[in-house]
Amino acid sequence: MTTARAPSSPDRPTHGGNRNWAAQYAHCKPEEILDFSASINPLGPPQSVLTVLTSHLHSLKNYPDPNYIQLRSALSNFHNLPIDWILPGNGAAELLTWAGRELAQLDATYLVTPAFADYQRGLKAFNATVIPVPMDLETRSPQAGIAASANCGLLLNNPHNPTGTLTLRENLLPYLEQFALVVVDEAFMDFLPPEQQQSLLDLVLDFPNLIVLRSLTKFYSLPGLRLGYAIGHPDYLQRWQRWRDPWPVNTLAEVAAIAALNDRSFQQKTWDWLPSSREALTTGLQALPGLSPLPGAANFLLVKTDVPSTQLQKDLLRSHQILIRDCLSFPELGENYFRVAVRLPAENDQLLAALTQALEP
Repeated sequence: MTTARAPSSPDRPTHGGNRNWAAQYAHCKPEEILDFSASINPLGPPQSVLTVLTSHLHSLKNYPDPNYIQLRSALSNFHNLPIDWILPGNGAAELLTWAGRELAQLDATYLVTPAFADYQRGLKAFNATVIPVPMDLETRSPQAGIAASANCGLLLNNPHNPTGTLTLRENLLPYLEQFALVVVDEAFMDFLPPEQQQSLLDLVLDFPNLIVLRSLTKFYSLPGLRLGYAIGHPDYLQRWQRWRDPWPVNTLAEVAAIAALNDRSFQQKTWDWLPSSREALTTGLQALPGLSPLPGAANFLLVKTDVPSTQLQKDLLRSHQILIRDCLSFPELGENYFRVAVRLPAENDQLLAALTQALEP
């Protein structure tokens, strides 16, 4: 019998969603893992997307349009912004690479921490000077505030990953006057209904030093297709286009994105599902000994734990084939926290039951 690697292995994944790694420890098939580690909408993919994917399989024999005119046009209509201010990418991760290269040309980049690991990856790849700005996890605001010289950049996300904190738009506006370049990752913003969003998208035309990154894979349950986009001044986006490999977005991802953007029914269904499911999961976690979930605005919860998160992760995998996200990739959090996606009510109840058993004295 092959012995599976324990989660303390050097091969521990940096990101959530690695079911192959989890299955190796749990001695099961990857598809048998109930995955709470990846913050993906459990309602999707939308049927409209699956239908268009099937109907466009014949297009695989042709190269994608290198300028992605149809996709950029769909995004232009969706956000009511000029097409030249939009650049699709191979997931938001690819665009973070080029944002990192852009920021590395400045004197320094201020980075709110804890931060998504890909931010550091993108910045370090081009030897950027990084100035961490720690977040106070009690107040969920930067401890020392953010102030910079004129030739510095700022990289942050809203809602914040991993805490789920939603920063009010009015609190972000001063940064647009302070920094040479502000990159805001809004990968989880679309989980809030339009009237609750605190997006800066509509300000890109007024602030050429603002770039907003978005993801289509989380909300529409399409992480396997890899699709994100950047919205910013064409000078930046045209430069990124020259830097990168050709055809970063494949044909099926393009048609899937267009269909998803037009699926208003799925969008509304998600906005109807999330608040009550998140509240019920929060209440259930609060009732368990040693667990303290932080309030959040996205489709995941950060949970403070008295039991080391890797121990809980091992127990849940071994006994229940459930994968939670440890926070070792966030050095500020470490073993004291774990993160869980909000899933369907029955699945959330399954997680709560498994945690109840794992936390029994």
